[in-house]
Amino acid sequence: MWGDGGLRYGGDYNPEQWPAEVWREDVALMRRARVNLVTVGVFAWSRLEPAPGRYTFDWLDRVLDLLHDNDIRVALATPTASPPPWFSLAHPDSLPVTADGVRLHHGSRDTYCAAAPAYRAAARRVAAALADRYAHHPGVALWHVHNEYGTTCHCAHTGRAFRRWLASRYGDLDTLNAAWATSFWSQHYTDWAQVDTPRATQYLANPGHLLDFRRFWSDTLLAAYVEQRDLLRAAAPAVPVTTNYVLGDWVPVDHARWAAEVDVVAIDHYPDASDGGAEEQTALAADLARGWARHGARRRTGHAERAAPWLLMESAPGQIHTAGRMHAKEPGRMARHSLSHVARGSRGVMFFQWRAPAGGAERFHSALVPHAGPDTRVFREAVALGAAMERLSEVAGAAVEAEVAIAWDAASGWALDHPGMPSPRLSYRDEVHAAHRALWRAGFGCDVVPPGDPLDGYRLLVLPALYLASDATAEWARRHVHRGGHLLVTWLSGVADEHARVRLGGHPGALRDVLGVRVEEFHPLAEDETLPLRAGGTGHLWAETVRLAGATAVTSYAGGVLDGLPAVTRHRFGAGTAWYLSTRPDDATYRRLLTDAARSAGAAPVCPGAPAGVEAVRRRGAGTSWLFLLNHTDRPQRVPAAGVDLLTGATIDPEVHLPAGGAAVLREAAADH
Repeated sequence: MWGDGGLRYGGDYNPEQWPAEVWREDVALMRRARVNLVTVGVFAWSRLEPAPGRYTFDWLDRVLDLLHDNDIRVALATPTASPPPWFSLAHPDSLPVTADGVRLHHGSRDTYCAAAPAYRAAARRVAAALADRYAHHPGVALWHVHNEYGTTCHCAHTGRAFRRWLASRYGDLDTLNAAWATSFWSQHYTDWAQVDTPRATQYLANPGHLLDFRRFWSDTLLAAYVEQRDLLRAAAPAVPVTTNYVLGDWVPVDHARWAAEVDVVAIDHYPDASDGGAEEQTALAADLARGWARHGARRRTGHAERAAPWLLMESAPGQIHTAGRMHAKEPGRMARHSLSHVARGSRGVMFFQWRAPAGGAERFHSALVPHAGPDTRVFREAVALGAAMERLSEVAGAAVEAEVAIAWDAASGWALDHPGMPSPRLSYRDEVHAAHRALWRAGFGCDVVPPGDPLDGYRLLVLPALYLASDATAEWARRHVHRGGHLLVTWLSGVADEHARVRLGGHPGALRDVLGVRVEEFHPLAEDETLPLRAGGTGHLWAETVRLAGATAVTSYAGGVLDGLPAVTRHRFGAGTAWYLSTRPDDATYRRLLTDAARSAGAAPVCPGAPAGVEAVRRRGAGTSWLFLLNHTDRPQRVPAAGVDLLTGATIDPEVHLPAGGAAVLREAAADH
């Protein structure tokens, strides 16, 4: 499935929600839309195993045969994200418990504890039954394990598993006590039995305790995935296995670490901004997925692979799910979001879901076939997108061009969530997004990489709020600069070690020498507070008392207690240059600063002539390059470019005319860039 070229197009298909006579209509509509891959069975456990050990596969047999007969391949899912009612009734100790000690009940999805032995055993049994029956079905192209791993629990099973995990990680209680700084508030442990999950408590919980609980859940959920993966892989070694990553600050999963355990990284992405932020969020999610895929390929093979495949497994076709309401996507927006993912390396575009259900909790979730049926704008756009995906098949496997790397570290995000931080407004995801947004608007191609990944080929490395920095991470950044690379670091980076213990001697701790600064004090800003900068623009959210220790000031604060003190600095270190931002600049200033840093490092925008609001991404492979141009504005735009537009077949030279909300994908001539 993944070695035959081309792009995948389709989505989640839930035939168990419909009578059999609807299935043939579904397949006919899929063929009309050029769907070639559907996910089946994600939430079908109660239909597949209506009683313990009794399986009813006849309906699934008919569905898989029908799809196969119509040249539609299947990502066959294990249904373990939604245990059936009989399981919850038989194993109430497997239901999740909140930090407050409340046991949740059946009635939604994810009603399980992944540390409960009964749940893990039942999950293995149903996965093994599916593997035994369908391992050699010709329609199965991909195994899809579970759905959106991310559920946590505080039950007794979890407590025991957490203690075992800690004993394996630290070896003895003395090492654990040192890592968690338990001398503070008389938390010193003298027996493993005293250590529990971080339950609801009187005041602030121990930050090391909370951080390790997140790490524990990432490893526990990964172990649950690996158990099922190994069963499926043993039954059908040639069929790749994956699970769909769900993105969000609440997710206790280190996706970079997981990437080596999946055959293809797959993400679900649902932007929550109805304005232009949705396009920025789409670009960041895709760049994250590509970085995880490359990291996983490197860990499996021992070498970096710039074109490692990944897949957009879920997205919403017709809506943006914002806080509190559903925003209908404007005409063409579904296609632009989809093309942005393909531009950034996705092997296809998948949606949740195929047909909108008549009932159930997500009855108003977006679908390719809405409640109104196929005679709708959404389905007509889905048909047009399917045709476009076929015309773009030649780009599959091509590498995405990027000269700038942004670091992403899940643990830093978890650590910044602690309520005892100097400001309640801190968000690691927001800081990464702010840096990525500035580069996106400036037109620079970005890869998102885990700390420690090779930096060959990157001219600029950006560390936004990399709060946790081990000695190895600090050396990774230091070595990049010393050898001639450029580095831009923002406030709250390098402040703590990998255990969330603050590094002493002044901030930014592990990175002071490479940055040539020493920070004495933090000055978190109020929500409506800004600080003017002498070179123009303003600082938001955060400020610091910065002392120069070899660096020079690029701009200083103007006014207030920080008047005249450095706000942005630059430092020559070895053969390279390191920048430090002690505040969050406004968007325009941030874009200007990052543009200056990128250009001084020798990086250039992907398409320098592209006007504001036109996204440009270039992919390259086998002596050919493809330029994706997406017009996110409500006005026609002209972009200097030449080549053959794969979407229309037209030859373009010397510029492409993009209608409002339009797109072009140019196969470029070798001399055109």
